[in-house]
Amino acid sequence: MDYLSQTDKIFFDGDAQMSLDSTLAQVDSALEGVDDGDLFLESRHSEMLVFDDGRLKSSTYDHETGFGLRAIMGEADTFAHSGEASHQALMRAADTVKSVTSGYSGAMSVAPQQLANKPLYTDENPLDATPFEDKVALLQEIDAVARAKDSRVKQVTASLASSWQAVQIIRAGGYRVADIRPLVRLNISVVVEKDGRMESGSSGSGGRLLLGSFMEEAYWQAEIEEALRLANLGLESIAAPAGEMPVVLGSGWPGVMLHEAVGHGLEGDFNRKGTSIFSGRVGEQVASKGVTVIDDGTLSDRRGSITIDDEGTKSARNVLIEDGILKGYLQDRQNARLMGVDATGNGRRQSYAHLPMPRMTNTFMESGNYTPEEIIASTKSGLYAANFAGGQVDITSGKFVFSASEAYLIEDGKITSPVKGATLIGNGPDAMSKISMLGNDSKLDRGVGTCGKSGQSVPVGVGQPTLKMGGITVGGTQAA
Repeated sequence: MDYLSQTDKIFFDGDAQMSLDSTLAQVDSALEGVDDGDLFLESRHSEMLVFDDGRLKSSTYDHETGFGLRAIMGEADTFAHSGEASHQALMRAADTVKSVTSGYSGAMSVAPQQLANKPLYTDENPLDATPFEDKVALLQEIDAVARAKDSRVKQVTASLASSWQAVQIIRAGGYRVADIRPLVRLNISVVVEKDGRMESGSSGSGGRLLLGSFMEEAYWQAEIEEALRLANLGLESIAAPAGEMPVVLGSGWPGVMLHEAVGHGLEGDFNRKGTSIFSGRVGEQVASKGVTVIDDGTLSDRRGSITIDDEGTKSARNVLIEDGILKGYLQDRQNARLMGVDATGNGRRQSYAHLPMPRMTNTFMESGNYTPEEIIASTKSGLYAANFAGGQVDITSGKFVFSASEAYLIEDGKITSPVKGATLIGNGPDAMSKISMLGNDSKLDRGVGTCGKSGQSVPVGVGQPTLKMGGITVGGTQAA
C-alpha cells in the first residue's frame, strides 16, 4: 500500500487548497539555513459515543485538517501551525518562521532514510466501516446484557471511540513520507451495590484496528464479564496492608508502572538536559540481571505502533535495558543531534498543533524463566497487584506512587483475599534492582494506554511478565 499516494489525495488533489509544487517550494524557502525542520500535514477523523444510564448520553464527531511548520536552530524551535490547510496559510506560516530564522546560518541535518517500514495498517477509515446506528445498537445491547447478568448492577457506562489519522511529513529538498493510523477503543464500566456498599469495575480494549472485531458478541461479552468481575471483587475486598513487603506484579497492564517509573526517565530530552535519574548512565547496571526492556513501534495493530514517527523516521525495535544494563535512550531528531547519536523513531506529537518530542510507543519487559505459579508459591507473605489505576512519578528523583485497582494478599505462597486501597511507593531504579523473579508470560496490555507529557497525549502500549520485587513499600490502612 502506498501511503504517500493515499495522503496526496487528501492534501494536494481534488478539492485540496494546497498544491504539491508550491508546498515543496514554501518548505525549501522556510527551512533555508536552519539545522533541521519539517512540515507536518495531518487529517484526522474522530468519533466518540457514550451510552450511560440507559441512554445515549453523548455523540461527537470531528474532522480536522491542518499543518505545523517547524524550523530548528540549535536547541531552539520556531513553530507555526494552522487549522486551515491552504496555500495562503502556509505562506503566512513560512513568513513567520523566516522572520525568526533570518540571519541564522546552520547546516541542515541529514534526512531520515527514505525507505519506510512496511505499512502497518489499511487505508480504510474505521468510522466509515460501520453504520452509526449499528454502533448505537451495540452500546445499547451492552447496557442491557450487563444489567441482565447481575441484579446488583446499578449503573452501566459503555463508550466506543474511533479515529483515523493520515499524516505526511515534508522536509527541505523534497523528502516526503506518510503514515495512516486507525485507532479504536471500547470501554465498559459498571457500578454494583450490595448491602449499601457500592463498588465499580471497568474493562476496555482497543488497537489500530477496524471496528469489525469489536462488534462481535463474544468480544464485548468478555468485556462485560471482566467489568462485573472487578466490581464484585470490590464488594469482597478488605483493607490493604501497609508496610514494606515483597510485591508480585501481574503481566500485561501492570507494565504501566515500568512505563511511568522507568520509560519516561529514558526519553532523550530529559537525559540531554541531565534531569533524569538515568542521565549519563549508559553502560551501567540500572536493573537486576535478566531484566530487558524494549520499546517497539513496529508491532502490528498495537495501540502505540506507527509506521514512521512524526518526524519521518522509521519506527523501530529499540533495546533500552539489556540484562539489567542501560543501552540507550529514546530519541527524536533534535535531541539525538544534540547528543551526537541516531534518532530512534520516537519523535511523536499529539497533533499538527504540537511540537514533537521523545515519546514511547509500545514499552515492555521481556519474559524470564519462571511460571507465574512458581513466583506466587515462592512468596510466603506479600501483595499481588494484578492491575493499576494510575500513578505519579518524579523524573528527576525516580520516586513513584501507584494505586492498585486490583490486588490480593499472598499468604503462605497462595493468593487469598482481595484488598482495596493499596498503593506502591518507591523509586524506579531501586525497584528495578529489586526484581528477583521474572515470569515466562510477558504480554502487552489490551490496547487502552494513553501517555501524557508536557500537555500532550499520545496512544501507547505497555507490558511485562509476572514479576517479583522484594522490599517495596505498600501504603494501605492496615499495618502489615
